[in-house]
Amino acid sequence: MTAVPSGEEADQHEASTRHRVTGDEVAPADRPEGAEVSGVPSDAVAAEEAAHDTVEAAVRAQLSKALGGVRGIVEAAVPTVAFTITWIVTEQLKTSLMISIGVAVLLLIVRLAQRSTPQFVLNSLVAIGIGAFFATRSGAAKDVFLPGILYNGAYAAAMVLSVVVRWPVVGFLIGSMTGDPTGWRKDPGIVRLCSRLTWLLILPCLLRVVVQLPLYYADQVAALGVAKVVLGWPFQVAALAAMVWVLARGRTPITARTPTPGA
Repeated sequence: MTAVPSGEEADQHEASTRHRVTGDEVAPADRPEGAEVSGVPSDAVAAEEAAHDTVEAAVRAQLSKALGGVRGIVEAAVPTVAFTITWIVTEQLKTSLMISIGVAVLLLIVRLAQRSTPQFVLNSLVAIGIGAFFATRSGAAKDVFLPGILYNGAYAAAMVLSVVVRWPVVGFLIGSMTGDPTGWRKDPGIVRLCSRLTWLLILPCLLRVVVQLPLYYADQVAALGVAKVVLGWPFQVAALAAMVWVLARGRTPITARTPTPGA
């Protein structure tokens, strides 16, 4: 004969079923009310804890979202490939820019037709537009790549500074996850992890500047295009793979903290 659950057991079973089916958050029984995770109120991180039980898992998810996945990375590279190939064949700045912009617009139309986020295509289109502005004003095709070189140099410098002052850029991915931009800094382990991950983002930016700047001054437009593509998404994927490897080695738990008495 099947045992009839008590009223309390039935309530717990109903709450557990509701959580699995609808996604409604059910607070763990052992978490005190008002407990915090890395200095962040429990109600702000409850949903994320349900999906990620470690800091590393949460950062992996946020990095994938920030980079737009494989499709986002490819969409950022295709217009540059189109410009470079057209320039090699024609050596015509206007023609190369028109084809590059046309490819980006086509990718945008596909995104809109599929009703998927156009964010990464728009980023690529803005970058092409800025490069085209530089190049058309100077008349030099190499200036298409100048904004990218300047951007990578400035971005690398800013990220190095963020690590030096112990506010690593990757830490703000944690902040976006928890809803508290600075709560992650209360955990020294998370700060160290985010510093290591930020250095992995810095290295590709520095390498792009070191390789492309001499090519820019040497007026090597075709080589600049090839270098931008090779040092672009492939190195971004390599950096992401290295970050995933670092994250896969760690198991920093997202644990609840009970407020100290009188706090």
